[in-house]
Amino acid sequence: MSRTTRRSAFAAATVALALTTAACSSSDSGSSADATTSASSSASGSSAFLPQHKGGTLKLVAHAAAGSLDPQVNYTLQYWQLYQSMYDGLLSFKKVGGQESFTVVPDLAAAMPKVTNGGKTYTFTLRKGISFSNGKALTTDDVVASFQRIFKVSSPTAGTFYNGIVGATACLKTPASCTLKGGVTGDTKANTVTINLTAPDSEFPYKLAVPHASIVPKDSPTKDAGTKPLPTTGPYMAASYDPNRALKLVRNPHFKEWSREAEPQGYPDQIDYTFGQTVESEVTAVENGQADWMFDPPPADRLNEIGTKYTSQAHVNPLTAFWYATLNVNSAPFNNKLARQAINYAVDRSAVVRLYGGTNLASPACTILPPGFPGHVDSCDYTKGGGTTWKAADLAKAKALVKQSGTAGQAVGIVVQDDDVNKSIGQYLQSLLTQLGYKATLKPLSANIQFTYIQNTKNKVQLALTSWYQDYPAASDFLNVLLSCAAFHPGSDSSINISGFCDKGIDAKMQAALKTAQTDPTAANKQWGAIDQSIMQQSPVVPLINPKIIDFTSKRLGNYQFSKQFYMLVGQTWVK
Repeated sequence: MSRTTRRSAFAAATVALALTTAACSSSDSGSSADATTSASSSASGSSAFLPQHKGGTLKLVAHAAAGSLDPQVNYTLQYWQLYQSMYDGLLSFKKVGGQESFTVVPDLAAAMPKVTNGGKTYTFTLRKGISFSNGKALTTDDVVASFQRIFKVSSPTAGTFYNGIVGATACLKTPASCTLKGGVTGDTKANTVTINLTAPDSEFPYKLAVPHASIVPKDSPTKDAGTKPLPTTGPYMAASYDPNRALKLVRNPHFKEWSREAEPQGYPDQIDYTFGQTVESEVTAVENGQADWMFDPPPADRLNEIGTKYTSQAHVNPLTAFWYATLNVNSAPFNNKLARQAINYAVDRSAVVRLYGGTNLASPACTILPPGFPGHVDSCDYTKGGGTTWKAADLAKAKALVKQSGTAGQAVGIVVQDDDVNKSIGQYLQSLLTQLGYKATLKPLSANIQFTYIQNTKNKVQLALTSWYQDYPAASDFLNVLLSCAAFHPGSDSSINISGFCDKGIDAKMQAALKTAQTDPTAANKQWGAIDQSIMQQSPVVPLINPKIIDFTSKRLGNYQFSKQFYMLVGQTWVK
């Protein structure tokens, strides 16, 4: 995901060390009351529901909303985090903290699917007795219609996650008439749903567990629902949504816990998410107990007090993610490979680390796949002198490449989010491009619209600052999703291949790696590592940093759990 981009970051290296040293780990409770119980719950993620903590209103704050509330359209961490307690798919990632959060479990399906036909046919039996928040019972027709809807609403991952379903090719060509004939069928009498693939897909269970595969009522609109909430199956539903002001979640009166692993009942009676505050005011609100959690990173001038006065309320966690700059390969000056390579040589990743918050909160990135992620290979072609790790920028080589490309003097617009950290990195990039001889301008946009804006080719974005955090633990979720031909949709707000990069030869290697993964994941990861390096030679993106994340929570918030898949489990926190 990139989820508004998934999350902004810090600034201020001078106090980052104090914060990181003092902050709680992801297994700490962050609660001043009943800390022993909370820590135990965080560690196991499977403890029984504690009714004494049920109730109250959880108060969340953010500088901006994250756009559409439609789970099959929205591609931001900000709302994917919420969807875990709202929408369900046939399968789900386990709602626990730690490494187990990458485990896929049955959700609306009563059990893991029966896989036949050489890995191409998945048969699910639905659970009985599940209803949507509007009172209508879940049926196989809802499931079939929901998969068709993925294509009808042009979901951002329709062409990458679900294009292997039989009938998907026709649906991608003419979304409005999508039927997925022969691809997804329901048997009302047997209460089963069968999904047929054109080829085996070892990652298909992961793809069924993310929000784009959420099951919604069959009569849901076949276009982006926008600010109009769709009925949910999980413990919470949206009572109201105004992207300029607030999102209010309340209990789904028809929810009954069917699987604690997949969809545990929530603790708060209500979740109020307020938008439009400054980041300074967010910090103050959390410190004063007026808010329980803030989405945005604290500003530089507040990190020291958080790291010293509010130690138990700061939770720092490493992420499998990268921040990067996109270079539009179909528009001048970056339709010239030499100009793209020049930017990669010129960017001082260490400077970006400092702007983000220092070495305790980020590290320089040289590859698309993050360290510790499947397929990652230590490689750094664009550092001075080359090698396996980042050392320094090579400005002289960058200037020589710009001169050789003949692109000096051309105008370049840089589109960033309008928070302080994104803007500061944007200003650095603007200064750097000016040094290289370009006429660079900075274009800050609200986080509520920036991510969709930079995806649409109609906006002619040349360079954008964004980020990517794994949807699920597989190399293809970075390389295939972000930089395959299938992920590029000109004129669409859902074109996640923002650079517009399409290399048929590399695409073929991606398909080969996906096929290899069906029988030999280790060999496939070696292929993905080589693909990563091949893409970097073409330089459609500039990897900048691999980040960590901080959750700053109120003193009263308990049962803090950090899912590696979807981050803080909002519905599992308690405020009572």
